[in-house]
Amino acid sequence: MREVVQNDKKRARGRRSSPPGVALRCGVAALVSAAFVSGCGSPAPGSGAHSGPGHNSGRGGPAQALSPEARRAAEQARLAAAAQRWRLARVPLTPPAPPAVKPKITPRDGFEVDGQEEENLPPVFTTVPTGQKVVFLTIDDGAEKDPAFLRMMSDLKIPYSAFLSNYLVKDDYGYFRRMQSEGHTLNNHTLTHPYLPGLSYEQQRDEICGMQDIMKKQFGKAPTVFRPPYGNYNGDTLRAAKSCGIKYAPIWDEEVFVDHWEYRDWDRSLHPGDIVLTHFRGRDDWDGTMVDDMRRFLDKVTREGYAVARLEDYL
Repeated sequence: MREVVQNDKKRARGRRSSPPGVALRCGVAALVSAAFVSGCGSPAPGSGAHSGPGHNSGRGGPAQALSPEARRAAEQARLAAAAQRWRLARVPLTPPAPPAVKPKITPRDGFEVDGQEEENLPPVFTTVPTGQKVVFLTIDDGAEKDPAFLRMMSDLKIPYSAFLSNYLVKDDYGYFRRMQSEGHTLNNHTLTHPYLPGLSYEQQRDEICGMQDIMKKQFGKAPTVFRPPYGNYNGDTLRAAKSCGIKYAPIWDEEVFVDHWEYRDWDRSLHPGDIVLTHFRGRDDWDGTMVDDMRRFLDKVTREGYAVARLEDYL
């Protein structure tokens, strides 16, 4: 039985990301001004409209509703202010609507196992086939539980998928429930984060199915997406995962750290549909915080014209 092994993940320490440029700061005021001109500020003097929700005008009519253009301008102004608050160089791009027809997900070439097609095993892939300039942010393990990270991603409306290992998240399931309540997907990353190819089929199944049970109990549902720890797997891994209800086994094409990026492909570039990995880690492991890590991630993908989309919308 052939084993597919990825390189061990590296930790890094080093310089912080550079400060944001002037363009964002200059653009916020213009966006806010545009929002108000579009009708999303306070009502004009003498209009009779009140600012609170549900209030009527002095003539008894309903308060003037915002036009779609005004709502868009107000939201863009809000995002620009959030980007400035979190010291981003640019406002993150808005992803396109999820595809009406989901792309067909197949294993990356060379990442198949014996019996892959015949047994319809979960595909291992690093990129989703799409022509849209989107990337997918995935975050592993669950050790660091930084409330500032949750605020940042909520403020900026950045989607991400978490891959959780129970031994790291069991001290604070509530942190991840909050994450889930904001629309982010929680996926399976085993109970104890072992090197799966070194275990028997039954041991691998215990790790994967055991985490499925925990996630159903703690978060209300068992996921259909699973990432093998370290990106290491063999045929038994995928057979065990399938028996536990798993349909997809994404790994990653790039990995972002606080101070640098790492690439799987020779061209060292982002591609449409790439899956990007990072970790729930902080100053105990890195020379920075998760907020610093996300700033590096968002500044690069935005500068290169990519929006961050939700992985599960494409599966």
